[in-house]
Amino acid sequence: MRALLQRVSEAQVRIDGDVVGACGPGLTILVCAMRGDTEAKAETLAAKVAKCRIFHDEMGKMNRSILDIGGSALVVSQFTLAADTHSGNRPGFSAAAPPEEGERLYTLFSQALQAQGLAVQTGRFGADMQVSLVNDGPVTIWIDI
Repeated sequence: MRALLQRVSEAQVRIDGDVVGACGPGLTILVCAMRGDTEAKAETLAAKVAKCRIFHDEMGKMNRSILDIGGSALVVSQFTLAADTHSGNRPGFSAAAPPEEGERLYTLFSQALQAQGLAVQTGRFGADMQVSLVNDGPVTIWIDI
């Protein structure tokens, strides 16, 4: 599985003008299930995200996790994280999991984050979403499991 973490002051996702999920301060997590990914990978990724120390401590060092700061998360499915741009000008997405499997693992990832003790809101799998956020730092981290 693949995730792009963005440390945010606030974030929200809209569908047809309606806010369906929001968070802040915390993380916006764009997540993509890849072909061959398993439930174990989704759970491992959730644990890694929850413990990733990218928030400032009292000394100003990135030494705290989202759990440590009591932050919240907005999880958005994004199959385009599987883009293959090695040849030509049009990305290929064949490395992404098929839609049913991608949705299942996206849901499992979100539930595994909640099980870690995080307040989690989500977008809607497969929907045309508009995501807005205030990137704090900016801090953006890529994780592949």
